[in-house]
Amino acid sequence: MKIAMGQFAVERDWQHNAATCIRLMSEAAAANARLLVLPEAVLARDNTDADFVLKAAQTLDGPFVSQLLAASRNSCLTTIMSVPVPTAEGRALNVLIAIHNGEIVARYDKLHLYDAFAVQESKNITAGEQVPALIEIDGMKVGLMTCYDVRFPELARRLAVDGADVLVLPSAWLRGPLKEMHWEVLVTARALENTCYLIAVGECGPRNIGNSLVVDPLGVAIAKAAEAPALVFADLDVSRLAYARSVLPVLENRRFARPELKSS
Repeated sequence: MKIAMGQFAVERDWQHNAATCIRLMSEAAAANARLLVLPEAVLARDNTDADFVLKAAQTLDGPFVSQLLAASRNSCLTTIMSVPVPTAEGRALNVLIAIHNGEIVARYDKLHLYDAFAVQESKNITAGEQVPALIEIDGMKVGLMTCYDVRFPELARRLAVDGADVLVLPSAWLRGPLKEMHWEVLVTARALENTCYLIAVGECGPRNIGNSLVVDPLGVAIAKAAEAPALVFADLDVSRLAYARSVLPVLENRRFARPELKSS
């Protein structure tokens, strides 16, 4: 399966970001990619306003997602990203969506909120309550995660035990001491320990590191972006997946039960 990573810097104007997403979708489809992964929270960003996520949030039938759905019609491409969605309580959810041929084919509300390194995502965002179901793209089963989720091995393992071949991780990974090292180590570990491909796409720009990468089931980075906007392609090989799982059968050898989400 040919995949694409669309790395860019999210701006304050949602119309501009929608145009960027649509351009990346068009370029990925023209290159015959079947999956495009975009960063976390692509709708809008203002790094000077901690509450901007609430001001910018739109419903899934709002103008931002509607434009992307219209652009996805009559295409074989599936596109995955996350957007802030308002709640009835005046807060928002960090919602990962997969869109294909004019429809939202999957939704995942981010489970692990980024309350770390002096940031408090939970100030405005409500955590999700369900482990996401897998989706199938071009014959491969895909599990959904978002950014901070990668620091919690239980979710990646749960998705792998459920049958995932590929894990996707839209992110907005903040700059900071050792943060780039954390990113690469965690992404590589989640791929290797679960013998899955992992597609990790980070927002770039003044606040976040970019550094999108694809890691294969034996922990090899097969595609990378640097700190600037980029559209990077990679091929996911089912024979490589089968080989990894034959020589490193960790999913068969494990002695722990299937991870379950604890009640809140």
